[in-house]
Amino acid sequence: MSEQQQEYSLKDYKGLMPIWCPGCGDFSVLMALQKALQHRQVAPHKLAVISGIGCSSRIPHFINAYGFHMVHGRSLPSAAAVKVVNPELEVIAAGGDGDGFAIGMGHFPHTVRRNPNITYLVMDNEIYGLTKGQTSPTSHTGLVTKTTPWENADEPINPIMTALAHNCSFVARGISTDVKQLTQLLIEAMEHPGFSFVQAMSPCLTFHDTYEMVRNTSKDLPEDHDVTDRLGAIKYALDTDNMWTGVFYKVRRPTLDEVTTRNKLKALERNTKSPTPLMKIYADMGGKVPTSTS
Repeated sequence: MSEQQQEYSLKDYKGLMPIWCPGCGDFSVLMALQKALQHRQVAPHKLAVISGIGCSSRIPHFINAYGFHMVHGRSLPSAAAVKVVNPELEVIAAGGDGDGFAIGMGHFPHTVRRNPNITYLVMDNEIYGLTKGQTSPTSHTGLVTKTTPWENADEPINPIMTALAHNCSFVARGISTDVKQLTQLLIEAMEHPGFSFVQAMSPCLTFHDTYEMVRNTSKDLPEDHDVTDRLGAIKYALDTDNMWTGVFYKVRRPTLDEVTTRNKLKALERNTKSPTPLMKIYADMGGKVPTSTS
């Protein structure tokens, strides 16, 4: 059967058996991601999942795909590089709030700027779960943990606001208790041309049980919310009384893939009249030397 005729089932995206704690929200996030991949019929051999370090960063092992369990906080530059080298791949970067917004935070705004055509899925449990329950960048003020035995004095990072402040081209939030909505958000994120950020609130039942808070405060964004209105999206992101879910913002900007391809063509065209080793290599690989950058 040819690749075009192949129909992938949910089972085709299942890798190793997940080993998260019973009740972990990441199980539902994994299911949502697998359902989104099935809906889009992404061939497993054309899928790459890149992660950092943490409980949720184990996710490449649990999906039938090319996977790279990266060092702490470096999933985004690695995922962007994979996409540039092989634009035909569907590339997912995944991790947690500690991996993404502590050691990896420096990469976030610059990935937004470059706008690679990848999806970044952050499973946010507001705690460091893998290292057994320390405060993370999204932990609320006043939280008592092993590293803050009296209380957490730090203000939490607002991931949605951070993404909007840097003009991320796709910003969304879902919750692990609503697999249907989260699946749809991931479908939209993967279909969006550019860098897509999806925050998935994923409670840690073992070290920081936020299930009740998620249930009581989550609300779907109004149907009349204009996803192209960045200021309107910021208003919902700054609402501390409600945890709004859905697509906050979506805008079309040139992607890193498109700009890189355009620059390659410009470099090749400039050398058309005086062939260079670069052009010979390009031709030997089967590429047609362009005569126009249009």
